[in-house]
Amino acid sequence: MEVDTATTPEHNQEFADVDINNGSVSGASDEEEVPAPGSVTLEQENDLFVSAMTPSEVHRRISASNLEEVLTDDGDYFIQIVISDPQKVGDGMSSYLAYKVTTKTNIPKFKRNEFSTLRRFSDFLGIHDLLVNKYLRMGRIIPPAPSKNIIGSTKVKMSPQQTEPGTPINQEWIEIRRAALERFVQRTAQHPVLRVDLDFINFLESDQELPRAVNTSALSGAGVIRLFNKVGETVNKITYKMDENDPWFDDKITEVEHLDSNLQKLSSALKSLVSSRRELSVLTGLVAKSAAMLSTCEEHTGLSRALSNLADVEEKIELLRSEQANSDFYILAEFIKDYLGLFGAIKCIFHERVKAFQNWQYAQMQLSKRRENRGRFELANRADKLDQAQQEVEEWQGKVQRCQQQFDDISAEIKREMERFELSRVKDFKANIIKYIEVQMAHQQQIISYWEAFAPFAREIV
Repeated sequence: MEVDTATTPEHNQEFADVDINNGSVSGASDEEEVPAPGSVTLEQENDLFVSAMTPSEVHRRISASNLEEVLTDDGDYFIQIVISDPQKVGDGMSSYLAYKVTTKTNIPKFKRNEFSTLRRFSDFLGIHDLLVNKYLRMGRIIPPAPSKNIIGSTKVKMSPQQTEPGTPINQEWIEIRRAALERFVQRTAQHPVLRVDLDFINFLESDQELPRAVNTSALSGAGVIRLFNKVGETVNKITYKMDENDPWFDDKITEVEHLDSNLQKLSSALKSLVSSRRELSVLTGLVAKSAAMLSTCEEHTGLSRALSNLADVEEKIELLRSEQANSDFYILAEFIKDYLGLFGAIKCIFHERVKAFQNWQYAQMQLSKRRENRGRFELANRADKLDQAQQEVEEWQGKVQRCQQQFDDISAEIKREMERFELSRVKDFKANIIKYIEVQMAHQQQIISYWEAFAPFAREIV
């Protein structure tokens, strides 16, 4: 994270005020909002619930066809995905970076046990968009894809072509992106439903070029549409409020907010730690150079030898300080950044539940209006209008039932997703913290060994 957003006004907004788009555009159906009561015309009413019904229908299709085949983490199945060899393809502003995606698995839905393919950055954004379109409204947590680095991408595009096609490029930001993409696909593959999704399987297996994602450019038309949709989303949040009746969701929302706030603070502290470590590494190198220069002009033989060895020790420690900064960044800081993105995805599914509730309440309001209309026609003996009014009542009764079922489905799915997420979160934090501690201990033991080897030279000074 670049700044500590834990204390910003945006971070202190109430839980429902989240960006459900996660900074990306997934398509027209993903941006559709439920209008405020009274602002929808009769012509729009039938279209209003098209997107609201779609997730439940998708859920039923998956349940009927392939949900029974979904492999859980309890079995002997595994999937390992490694992203490597970033390479520049093409030249000039039309060039791009491609990454080798290597997969090993014994899941029966895959055609082979080991395979690899080349994927560009927009392909990763594309598979994320597809998964969001399919599963977000069902209440499933979709791991967020890495954000685009416009400055870094432009530098690569403007750099001269590699001497040999396919030659790996060694730049720090490219390694950061490669690692982030690897974590994204690995987290997606950990989900028992997402990893057997046909689009995700095709992303890993197919050698063919995938359809381009439309939101890779910050100045694209999709970016402008995304801006307008965010404005509409804000208006929608102001219009609707939800009175929570399930204490589980109240407790979980509070827990997620507290965890997110503290992770924001930890991320900011880790950023400062990494910066301090790197500065310390540079200063240690300056000490080594100064000690080396001083040893050359020192007339005392024992002292000159000690200063020379001190310079050698400081040079070695400089490298260790740099390695420590890298472990702070790659093992812990990037890990925390990933979980901040995951908590953002969790807020998205909670807000999808709010929208499902809003659809349900809107349908109930419209049903009440249709019943009132039917009652007026009955009192006025308008037989010519009564049949149509009765038909509208029955239609909206069906919509109320479907919206209520969708709300119940997404509520149940969120509870299952949060249970799975909590187990995974505890396991991830334990593994990364242990790894971080082991690396730090190894660095400290190495520093101790350097100083122990230097001690005899210091004692020899007479």
